[in-house]
Amino acid sequence: MSASSQQAMGAGAPARRKEHGMTDHLRQFLGRAGFAFFTALIGAIFALPLVWFLFAPFNSRAELGLAIPEPFSLSNFRQVLENSFAIRALGNSLIQSVGGTLLVALAATLASYALSRSPLPGKRAVTYVLLLFSSVVSGSAAMVPIFLMITRAGIIDTHLSVILVFAGGLLPTAMFILRDFIDGIPRSYEESAMVAGASPVQAFFDVALPVIRPGVVVVVVWAFVNIWGSFLIPFILLRSAEKMPASVAIYSFYSEAGTPIVTLLAAYALLYSLPVVLLYLFVSWKFGFRFFGGIKA
Repeated sequence: MSASSQQAMGAGAPARRKEHGMTDHLRQFLGRAGFAFFTALIGAIFALPLVWFLFAPFNSRAELGLAIPEPFSLSNFRQVLENSFAIRALGNSLIQSVGGTLLVALAATLASYALSRSPLPGKRAVTYVLLLFSSVVSGSAAMVPIFLMITRAGIIDTHLSVILVFAGGLLPTAMFILRDFIDGIPRSYEESAMVAGASPVQAFFDVALPVIRPGVVVVVVWAFVNIWGSFLIPFILLRSAEKMPASVAIYSFYSEAGTPIVTLLAAYALLYSLPVVLLYLFVSWKFGFRFFGGIKA
């Protein structure tokens, strides 16, 4: 090979490397652009129902609007507020959800603390058996015996029956969640407090409870959302229309043929979702991700 040929090949190598580098950059750009387009498409598919949910209640025809709906109207909310059955149902849902949540949080905190600190043999197996039993025997499979028990107890068609059934169903899982928090507290914390003169009750409220407060908040939010959105239990246990929750009353916005009245359903669904959203915002503002209240070892 002549010297001139070698020089020509050496001069062409940088050009080929430059061309190869441009091809790699183009391939990376097209890959990123394709990935961005795909994720944007998936996001739009999931976002469109939420956009409709936010704008449809303020539209007299419940249409999908990407800007301020035209024509802007509050007529849907006026018709919903005139439905005394549906508005009263929101209050019933609040009574049942708050009552059940408080009962679950209180019972689960005390029971999980007792299981964690007591020398009871097989206590871990007890927790898993309760959790398994509550997961398997639930929903429609348990409604017949639950209905018979509530009827014989004489509390059928009462808020108390709904609260007790919800609390019994959610308690095992709540105990399972809280026991992990309590097991993470060294026993030396409480022992130090009792050496300083605190009683076991004071050691629990002043030492253990502040540390497991994030777990209690998790249980509160989880229990409230489960009770607020449940349909089957109140539908079976309640007879009076005056005591029905919003999860049942929402079906009053269906026609006799079983088709939804979309305008009213959209407005009521927005009102129905507000307590859960407000609870989430309150917890995020008040607690956020701060696990405070611990004790420095």
